[in-house]
Amino acid sequence: MNIIRYNTNDFVPTSFSALVDRFFNDSITRAGGSTFVPKTDVVETPTAYEVHLAVPGLTKEDFNIEVNDNFLTVSGERKFQNEKKEKNFHAIETHYGSFSRSFTLPENVDATRINAKYNNGILELTIPKDEKKALKQTIKVS
Repeated sequence: MNIIRYNTNDFVPTSFSALVDRFFNDSITRAGGSTFVPKTDVVETPTAYEVHLAVPGLTKEDFNIEVNDNFLTVSGERKFQNEKKEKNFHAIETHYGSFSRSFTLPENVDATRINAKYNNGILELTIPKDEKKALKQTIKVS
């Protein structure tokens, strides 16, 4: 188990990567902006690539997924609805506003067969590999 020093100053990141993450994820929304960057996992299986985006609080109609050239772009918007006036928010840490993430697709995928499903706040994109476009090739020396 590692011991991590508790950071009492919330405005000073503990590492450079935390600084970069904070810049891209928090600076716009804390300054009153209306965009955010959803956290993303990219997984490779023998038959496909999977992209998982953490975007809770949306419906499947809120997403716009496009493939243009070799770029996959996922965008949408999560609107803040404060309909009940008797609530006094002390903190709002969930992200609201528009988002957009773009990914460069490898050459060995079949972009026409991309599948998307939304379950429990996670948007799961499955990008099947095209067996005819294998990137790995073994060359024998003669």
